[in-house]
Amino acid sequence: MTSEHEHGCATHAEAPDHRPLLKTPAGWALCAFLAIGAFYLVTEHTAHLFGALPYLLLLACPLMHLFMHGGHGGHQHGKSETGKEDQP
Repeated sequence: MTSEHEHGCATHAEAPDHRPLLKTPAGWALCAFLAIGAFYLVTEHTAHLFGALPYLLLLACPLMHLFMHGGHGGHQHGKSETGKEDQP
């Protein structure tokens, strides 16, 4: 009786390719098509993009506040570790 290891497993030559996407020809082709599509999307819809720009800038303010607020330790300005306010 033959063992499962000899006949049941794929050999190294049959193993699937696990390279990153950008190191494959298909990845480069995908990036090229996405770049071409983005170029045409921006050139054909420039008026729409510039019309929405003020709203996008206003939307960026609360989003930055929401996502970047945790970087300074929360709302404990002026309080020491004991919870009492620091005296100036």
